[in-house]
Amino acid sequence: MKKLIAAVAASVLLMSAASAQTVPAPQIAARSWLLLDATSGQIIASQDPDARIEPASLTKVMTAYVTFQAIRDKKLTLDQMVTVSVRAWKVDGSSSKMFIDPATPVKVNDLLYGLMVQSGNDAAVALAEAVAGDEGTFVTLMNREAQRLGMKNTKFANPHGLPSPDNYSTARDLSMLAAHVIKDFPEFYKIDSVKEFTYNKIKQQNRNRLLWLDPTVDGMKTGHTEASGYSMIASAHRPNGPAGERRLISVLSGATSDSLRTAESQKLLNWGYQNFDTVRLYAKGQAIATPEIWKGSSSTVKIGFLNDVLVTVPKGVAQKMKPVLERKDPLVAPVARGAQVGTLKMVVDGKPLLALPVVALDEVQEASIFGRAWDSMRLWMK
Repeated sequence: MKKLIAAVAASVLLMSAASAQTVPAPQIAARSWLLLDATSGQIIASQDPDARIEPASLTKVMTAYVTFQAIRDKKLTLDQMVTVSVRAWKVDGSSSKMFIDPATPVKVNDLLYGLMVQSGNDAAVALAEAVAGDEGTFVTLMNREAQRLGMKNTKFANPHGLPSPDNYSTARDLSMLAAHVIKDFPEFYKIDSVKEFTYNKIKQQNRNRLLWLDPTVDGMKTGHTEASGYSMIASAHRPNGPAGERRLISVLSGATSDSLRTAESQKLLNWGYQNFDTVRLYAKGQAIATPEIWKGSSSTVKIGFLNDVLVTVPKGVAQKMKPVLERKDPLVAPVARGAQVGTLKMVVDGKPLLALPVVALDEVQEASIFGRAWDSMRLWMK
């Protein structure tokens, strides 16, 4: 997960779930779904990933994220006692609750468990008020974070996900949010793997049934409304050979039952692990070539990638990939560190599978006026 942003920054130009696909996508009984390899940052397969969906209690993942930020920034502490408002206590009585009471202050830590394990809508309101003073201001923070994270097709109307026409998202956007929660707050993400939590002498189980069925699953959240059906974000981490662990995140919405969303999420995760590998092509700072540069303070420049390059490909394809470097010759100074100087295409059986932007690993300044004049003459004679 530490390499998520680095992998995304590497910008796989050509590869998409469609172009990389040599394995038929599984048939998933949901209206919209997506499978993300969080290690490489690539979407492996999807169906209608940008369709607008009602996120229901998946909304609470953003509520948790904003709260985690407040704790990180020392605006809250885990041991801080929160006075429960009547508004939080009275939130839709027919919905999921952790059963907090205005007569009894509650710790922020307990509210987080009530939010993510018990899916308490009352906990969501109480946390929103603790972080921002009131629910409306907190929703503004939620939407600000959604935009910052690149969730372009998402809008939040409340911190719990109870039905509202102004509360919507997509499978793609929710996968991005899930990946950021895991990467940015791994110590808090552990809450999502807790199977049951007791508050006010009421024990409730986590609604993520995969926690009992698959020991590699460690999160993340379920949701349900009558209109949207059953939804789920699930994440698992399994060994990935020499490259360490590999994390997959599945998002689905529109399943017709709790058991079906569980089975289909498991199917997606297993399919991704069984049919694809995530491989490290190049390390951060590794020079893949040292071409000549003209009119510069140096005669050559190292080129490669500023971040580790991790890609997800169908099993058996990694061994067949051959690199083909296309440079923007002639390279003429000045060249800034990180400036794109070419493209590295990975070719399989003569066909390009993916393309990666190659950059200068060092800055090369202009040569003196005499050096530039000499190289100008040499270029003219080439």
